Amino acid sequence: METRVAVIGIIVEKAESVESLNAILHEYGNYIIGRMGVPYRTKGINVISVAIDAPGDIISALAGKVGNLPGVSAKTAYSNVITSE
Repeated sequence: METRVAVIGIIVEKAESVESLNAILHEYGNYIIGRMGVPYRTKGINVISVAIDAPGDIISALAGKVGNLPGVSAKTAYSNVITSE
């Protein structure tokens, strides 16, 4: 199985989606290298970056689920680092 390293950038504009977002990230926890969240209080949003090493379909599924949450947007940047496990 080939895995790829990627970063998913997430912006949360609706606080009521945070619990669902955390549940989704927990579901994919085995693939997550690390995450960093920064609250931007003056704008009332949260900016999160998630580093992940997973098969392409897993990365797409995670980004899709996150992006479908109300008030949440997600974009993925893929590296050229592909490894076989």
